[in-house]
Amino acid sequence: MPAKQILVIDNEEYIREVTQICLETVAGWRVVTASSGSEGLVKAKTEQPDAILLDMMMPDMDGTTTFKQLRENPATQNIPVILLTAKVQVSDRLRYTELGMNLTIAKPFDPLQLSAQIAEVLGWKGE
Repeated sequence: MPAKQILVIDNEEYIREVTQICLETVAGWRVVTASSGSEGLVKAKTEQPDAILLDMMMPDMDGTTTFKQLRENPATQNIPVILLTAKVQVSDRLRYTELGMNLTIAKPFDPLQLSAQIAEVLGWKGE
């Protein structure tokens, strides 16, 4: 079975690098990165990843807008989206769930546990 492919959309270069290194090293997944919501929309459509890790607070196009546009496009609407955010209050989590996001992972996160968290929420444990 081919390796899972994850798209990381985050404006912070450090977060993209740490996430990519950990997911590739720990899980053996292929990681594609985007530094903005608009770049992420293009890469989601062309790469067709198995899941997307999306930062909520980005300049220009925030995570909510990016998520809504992913859901409006038939080519990307079924890709699971996991939110990476520092905003993890109960009210924030409820709003994210109402939008249809699969999981919220708080920043800062444990890079060594990230792939296990993703696999668990998406049911990839046996893959």
